[in-house]
Amino acid sequence: MTVLTDIKDKATGVVRSSERGYNGDGDEKQPLAGYLGTMSVYGAVAASIAAAARAAGREIPDGFDTRQVLLAAAATYKLSRMLAKDPVTSPLRAPFTRFEGTAGPAEVNEEVRGTGAQRTVGELISCPFCLGVWTATGLTAGLIFLPRATRLAIGTLAALAGADLLQYAHAWLEQQTS
Repeated sequence: MTVLTDIKDKATGVVRSSERGYNGDGDEKQPLAGYLGTMSVYGAVAASIAAAARAAGREIPDGFDTRQVLLAAAATYKLSRMLAKDPVTSPLRAPFTRFEGTAGPAEVNEEVRGTGAQRTVGELISCPFCLGVWTATGLTAGLIFLPRATRLAIGTLAALAGADLLQYAHAWLEQQTS
């Protein structure tokens, strides 16, 4: 057990030293240790998905055709945006963020709060770009384990993304005619 503790202490020291060097003396600090933890969790999730697929004898697709990529991109965009910005999903973000106001049609602005893991999770779940990686991975896992249900969800989310575009186009056209 002492060897593992020594390795952990050395690794923590390297990360903390890197964090101090990276952040410098500025007011805004980036939680590199938290980011490293997030990357580690993501790697473990991806490895677990691959191991579970192999254990279940599931075929892993060779790739996506253009239509599948476009639908998955639209679905990833919509689901990531809903999770990160939708007022209805704000209870999921509340332990990690603070409400700052509205941010356009059906979206909120939130400030990440806390330090360490709280801040890291807050940054992840309030950023649609950051959530995109996790969302796309989840949809891909769904295509491996529950392909029919996942294709239905992808189609629904892609339709919602298209509807959003039409709503924005409609609002823009109304502004042009007023």
